[in-house]
Amino acid sequence: MEQVLRDYPLPPSDGDYLGSSLREIWAENRSDEKQQIKALLESVDASFLPNYMDWFGNDVADGHSRNADRSVVSKFLQALPADFSTTKLQEMVRLMTEKRFPAAFKCYHNFHKINSVSSDSLHFKMVIHVHSDSAFRRYQEEMRHNPGLWPLYRGFFVDVNLFKNKKGIAGESSQEINYGSDTNAKDGLANEDANLMIKLKFLTYKIRTFLIRNGLPVLFKQGEAAYKAYYLRQMKIWNTSAAKQRELSRMLDDWAVYIRETYGHEQLSSFSYLSEAEPFLEQYAKRSPKTQALIGSAGSLMRDLAIIEGSRGKERDIIPSSPTPMVKEVIRKDEGLIVFFPGIPGCAKSALCKEIMSAPGVLGDDRPVHHLMGDLFQGKYWGMVAEECCKEPYSVILADKNAPNRGVWRQIEDMCRRTKASAIPVVPDSEGTESNPFSLDALAVFMFRVLHRANHPRNLDKSSPHAGYVLLKFYDLYHGKNRNEFEAELIERFGSLVKMPLLEPSRAPLPECVRSTLQKGLDLYGRLKPTQDTYSEWPEWETQLRESLLQNVEYLNSIQVPFESSVESVLKQLKAIAKGEHTTPSAKQRSFGTIAYAAVNLPISAFLDLLDSLGGQDPKVEGFLKDKDLRSSLTKAHLTLAHKRSHGVTAVANYGPYVNQNVPISMHALLFSEKSAALEAEPGVVDGEKLSSKNEWPHVTLWTADGVSAKEANVLPRLLAEGKATRVEIDPPITITGVLEFF
Repeated sequence: MEQVLRDYPLPPSDGDYLGSSLREIWAENRSDEKQQIKALLESVDASFLPNYMDWFGNDVADGHSRNADRSVVSKFLQALPADFSTTKLQEMVRLMTEKRFPAAFKCYHNFHKINSVSSDSLHFKMVIHVHSDSAFRRYQEEMRHNPGLWPLYRGFFVDVNLFKNKKGIAGESSQEINYGSDTNAKDGLANEDANLMIKLKFLTYKIRTFLIRNGLPVLFKQGEAAYKAYYLRQMKIWNTSAAKQRELSRMLDDWAVYIRETYGHEQLSSFSYLSEAEPFLEQYAKRSPKTQALIGSAGSLMRDLAIIEGSRGKERDIIPSSPTPMVKEVIRKDEGLIVFFPGIPGCAKSALCKEIMSAPGVLGDDRPVHHLMGDLFQGKYWGMVAEECCKEPYSVILADKNAPNRGVWRQIEDMCRRTKASAIPVVPDSEGTESNPFSLDALAVFMFRVLHRANHPRNLDKSSPHAGYVLLKFYDLYHGKNRNEFEAELIERFGSLVKMPLLEPSRAPLPECVRSTLQKGLDLYGRLKPTQDTYSEWPEWETQLRESLLQNVEYLNSIQVPFESSVESVLKQLKAIAKGEHTTPSAKQRSFGTIAYAAVNLPISAFLDLLDSLGGQDPKVEGFLKDKDLRSSLTKAHLTLAHKRSHGVTAVANYGPYVNQNVPISMHALLFSEKSAALEAEPGVVDGEKLSSKNEWPHVTLWTADGVSAKEANVLPRLLAEGKATRVEIDPPITITGVLEFF
């Protein structure tokens, strides 16, 4: 930059007035936000703003709102279509609106065609967004009855032109972006490859999301043959042409070989799969123009777009289209292990590591254990851990340093890939806040511990004048995730999670003087975020922090779980994971915008044994099961507790405290009809609290006939009353235990 300024110096002003600054322009027009934007845009060079219409249209457009116009959809459906493409689009929109599909049709004025607008000709941009996967299944049913329907995609948009023809009759034409409309029905959508321009727009999304990401569990757990069957089944559902299937199959087979060679048997995380998929797709696209057309854009741009798309929530049906069984993560004895700590100073990680070192054979084997204390190491700590992993790939490494962010987690993932090691995060247990996985109670305990220690290797102890600020800095590193989201991502990345007990569950509330002091510090940190050398406003707060904690020593000691109990709990969890006795909780993102329902996930084997027993005792059950191959068709079972569509988000969120906990479920009876079968169920007690389902008839769906949705099992009690279903009592009731999860 300095060299550019030397080569191209600014012209001397000679005292000439160069115009108002942007700040002055903003202040002069503060009464009207739109006028502010206009004034700022007018002040910049034309090269920055070649087309003012991109922001506001022109004067003709000022009367048009930039918000969605809901009346356009009804006008669009009433208008006389001008070509075949418009006819087919109307057919799609009319079907979805009449049958109330979960989709949105929003129309906006098209300001890029504002010069063509008149009272007899209006241009709109129609955005079609499908909200739920259930819409695709319902639409597939409609396509079976009407094969001429246009295929449906998650989201797309079309240009719509409402106009009056010369005879005075209202007409309408639409044009898919990058696709010219055609009045010849034979050349419309009758042939998939002829419609490639439309298909390609969504093919890149489908490849990454449905064929690559959603196929990862199948590929890594069941092998390449099962993965091939999975993606061919998906393409059949989409009615993909034979030619396109061959092209995609070649690409996906190469992907399967590439990713298995890279990761071996360690499943690639769905949070980070794009870091591998995009470079692969980018290289594959370079093979020929044909592969470039197949893949579309690839690389960092598509990775960023896909991450944004993946973060948007969408509801899912009760039974996933491609379920995968629950598995147990087992720490292999012939591989290395990294135990690391996503925590905050004062979380007792060093003391815990010392206890682990003094407990030989903690994982039930004779692998060497190394304690690498970060506070004693100068330089790049995680690089040193990586070197130790390479030197002794079969050792257990206690990475005694706080690992607070994704950057560190990615480094640990890389170490695991390179050395075939596993990693276990150990986190202090805390209920957290809406935006942080650690509560203020936990933060108070961490600060209390730090301010009561002495001779710390990094001087973070009672002698440090800035200890409170340092802990606020660490606390802020976790900002942006609640507890469920934090734990879910760690489980997704590393397959398991160990919780270190910290706070007594029956503790009294945090004293107001401590709470207000911590909140004041967080507000101060958020406002200033100073560097380590600028603490001008902090001494007073640091003094106040020490006084408030000193006044509540008895309380802060009483709310902590005894350290011996915490160590015992951690060692027990580590041993369970090593032996494969720890069932990995579901690793779904936990923001309530993406959660559809709460349910208890139940093991399939228990139901198969139960049905075998009932069939041997009751001829009616035996006759019903005779032609049902449940051993292959029953791949997942759960008891729904609450669904946000039926019971609301709050009802689902209320089960949050019990997520990942074991829940006993009592099975009282088997009900079945010609179309469905289910077990009448009742949730049991967790941590002294009796759980209940919000459903009118709590049940576990076991079977539905072809073409019958799982929700049809809800009507079994009514069919029983009408004499159209059979009920078989289970006496005494059978209890099956499962894990409560969000889906």
